[in-house]
Amino acid sequence: MPENVLSVSQYLQIVNAVLREHVPSQEIVVEGELGGYTVKDGKWIIFDLKDEKDAKTKVACFGTTFKIVGAFESGMRVRVFGYPTVKGWSTFQIDVQRMEPVGEGALKKAYDALKKKLEGEGLFDAARKRSLPRFPQRIGLITSRDAAAYGDFLRILNNRWGGVEVDFYHVRVQGNEAVPEILAAFDYFNKLPSPSKGEGQGEVYGGIPARPDLLVLTRGGGSLEDLHAFNDESVARAVYSSKIPVVVGVGHERDESLCDFVADVRASTPSNAAERIVPNRTDVEYELAMMTRRMEERLTETIARRQLSVDRATRTVGLVLDRERQRFLSRADRLTVAFGTWKTTLRERLSTYERVLRQVDPKRVLARGYSIVTVNGKVVSDAATLEVGAEIAVQLAQGTADAQVLRTNGKGKQRLI
Repeated sequence: MPENVLSVSQYLQIVNAVLREHVPSQEIVVEGELGGYTVKDGKWIIFDLKDEKDAKTKVACFGTTFKIVGAFESGMRVRVFGYPTVKGWSTFQIDVQRMEPVGEGALKKAYDALKKKLEGEGLFDAARKRSLPRFPQRIGLITSRDAAAYGDFLRILNNRWGGVEVDFYHVRVQGNEAVPEILAAFDYFNKLPSPSKGEGQGEVYGGIPARPDLLVLTRGGGSLEDLHAFNDESVARAVYSSKIPVVVGVGHERDESLCDFVADVRASTPSNAAERIVPNRTDVEYELAMMTRRMEERLTETIARRQLSVDRATRTVGLVLDRERQRFLSRADRLTVAFGTWKTTLRERLSTYERVLRQVDPKRVLARGYSIVTVNGKVVSDAATLEVGAEIAVQLAQGTADAQVLRTNGKGKQRLI
């Protein structure tokens, strides 16, 4: 029995391995017309790829919605990237890894269908679009270093507003590698750490670049086929899901890509993207001058109002002080008059009291011949209170004399010493 006897499964494995080795999906691309395009269970895609010259010549194709991204339909011209495979039921087919439309007609159909699909999902809604910072410090730029858009963008950016740090990520903007490279760029920028409060926008801990304030996806103009990468569904969804606000400036003013509609800010050209991102230095200087002027005017008006208030307060205080001064002077005048009247009245009263006192002055009585008798400093008004022989003091109008009682009320000796 021969040693090289294989089972059917083993034989198919060898055939498929040889086919995959000699017909790699990225090197050999099959182009043809879609036929019988069907999506089953929202996951499996089955169709035939027909030869344009001979409709009877065709190859079966199989893929999934995870790999075949975009809107396709029968009759469209497409390019298929995939591996040839012989299935167990003796069917030869291509396992599709990626597919893209070819030709303006197919591209336009795919573009319109995908645009309608994304719009229905709300990817174009204006309410979800984010505003850009007025003065960005760090920008993530996604484009090709070989494209004219790269130089135009940087030139306008530096002419309008200097000092902005640009973190450039080189990608191809058309061709088979454009889509995966653009997706890798969005993945790179969105995985960068956000700068902490108080830190600069350049680098964070460990020398890792900080996340930019915004991203710019741009390229120059071209045909619908040239702009295919910017109409790719996966790229449009990457723009939509970006954590960082995205500005898209693709082509000329008349060019429209799906990324334009999804972006937070749409620019008509790469140069316009730079204009939308940073302000014009001259405009800012003018704005600052106008703000300074308005502030000076408001400050002058405020000072004038405060000065008017101070003047009013000063006048009010002056009026109050004048009124109180007049009131004080009036009261002082009344007090002076009252004091004069009181002084005159008091003087008259003193004169009256003086006359009365003079009338009752004991000295005047003594001058008329009377005398005052005292015993031990007490005035004696009743002779009965004296004892014979008691010593008394006699006060005369002129001088005093000491005496002894010889007799009281006619009794005793009548001798006065």
